[in-house]
Amino acid sequence: MGLPLEDIPELHDTQTYTLLRKGDALFKQGMSFTGLFLVRSGSLKQVSTTNTDESLVTAYAMPGDLVGLDAIGQNVYPGTALALETTTVSELPQERLSELGAQLPALRQQLCRNLSQEVHNERLMLRLLLRRTAEARLAYFFVAISERFRRRGYSPSRFRLALSRSDISSYLGLTVETVSRTLARFHRQELLTSRGRDFHILDWEGLVRLAEASGRRSGA
Repeated sequence: MGLPLEDIPELHDTQTYTLLRKGDALFKQGMSFTGLFLVRSGSLKQVSTTNTDESLVTAYAMPGDLVGLDAIGQNVYPGTALALETTTVSELPQERLSELGAQLPALRQQLCRNLSQEVHNERLMLRLLLRRTAEARLAYFFVAISERFRRRGYSPSRFRLALSRSDISSYLGLTVETVSRTLARFHRQELLTSRGRDFHILDWEGLVRLAEASGRRSGA
């Protein structure tokens, strides 16, 4: 996301890496903010529990992502970060973050930009859930994931996601059955194929057109 992470030695010292096994919690919802975490390998999902005890997947973190930005404002983590596979992270403690903010103006400015982008993305996702069909929501999801792989230098058309169908459905506000039916429809339309958690985008332009389409809310 443009943060000058190369200037922060703590994030690159292998002795400070934390190893998480699948299912381990990096932090739990409601815990006090202690710092940011950079995902070095593997992946995480963030799950938030509502006042009605409903658990919702609210974020997906890949290698290169900073986790914990949404905790800075309230000084508590708004969700539980769970490892989806064997994952390594490095921590930037809150105290060191404050020091670096004073020493590296570029870091402070970029953090503000990132927080602003987080707000924008949340509003965009809300509009997506309210106004788009199930097909458009799922297409938007895969277009966004593809772009994230591309920015990291990986294949944007062939990739593996540690997220389960249940995780994807929770993130998009759909049922698991709707996600499965829609993936099968994408296959018939030769937009995208999937086998387990491996995905192959066949028609990028078609997927983008579908992602940008609006229509009646369906499939929730």
